[in-house]
Amino acid sequence: MSALRTDALPVTAERGSATWRLIKAESTLCVRDKVAPLWGIGFPLILLIVLGSISDLREPVEPGGVLTYFDLYVPVLILFNLAILATASLPTTLAGYRENGVLRRMRTTPVGPARVLTAQLVANFAIAVVAMVLFLAVARLGFGVDLPKHLPGFALAWLLAAAALLAIGLLITALAPGRGPATAIGTVLFFPMMFFAGLWVPISQMPPLLRNIAHYTPLGAGMGAFQDAYLGDFPSALPLLTLAGYAAGCSIIAVRWFRWE
Repeated sequence: MSALRTDALPVTAERGSATWRLIKAESTLCVRDKVAPLWGIGFPLILLIVLGSISDLREPVEPGGVLTYFDLYVPVLILFNLAILATASLPTTLAGYRENGVLRRMRTTPVGPARVLTAQLVANFAIAVVAMVLFLAVARLGFGVDLPKHLPGFALAWLLAAAALLAIGLLITALAPGRGPATAIGTVLFFPMMFFAGLWVPISQMPPLLRNIAHYTPLGAGMGAFQDAYLGDFPSALPLLTLAGYAAGCSIIAVRWFRWE
């Protein structure tokens, strides 16, 4: 039995090395494709700078308050980044792999298509981390926006939001046979999700019905959890459970319906 375990060690190490090389290759392709870095980082960052330069948005939300309208847009743009990666970068890349037969061919190699999914998830997750840190740094150093007062709560909320959004991206990939349908599905989902995140109208200023709906959408729940963390409180259970539900539910459905070819 010890001989079997000893023989298995090189195989495990080799698989781990192959997975790491694939992650690096997919990360390079992800950057070269320009969808994730340009739309997931570049566009939200430019939007952050533009909004921060508008004097009216630097006014307090409530008379005499310290929270400004621009303060509300910083977490929205962090969610914007996750939404772009989930609805554009991840599904169009993987659906394109299926459309071009890449996943089918990988099923016959030791690498396997599952590692391709892992590599894509890691690449998009890494881009999301870079974007989140960059947005917080620019907002703090460039415009004086305070960091979240409850950093552990913010980190947990962000991880759950990233898991929920990337799971939605996998679900889009599972349903779309190619790049075209993946782009169409992602676009249809993107705008309502961003509306309920408060991109155009802050959630607090929505009519009661829309405000209640927003709390049960992935980005609305993410925004609620972010706001709690910014105010110094650990995020409440409802948004965290909502995000966890989206992450688990979409992942299960995506795995069930995912087609390699």
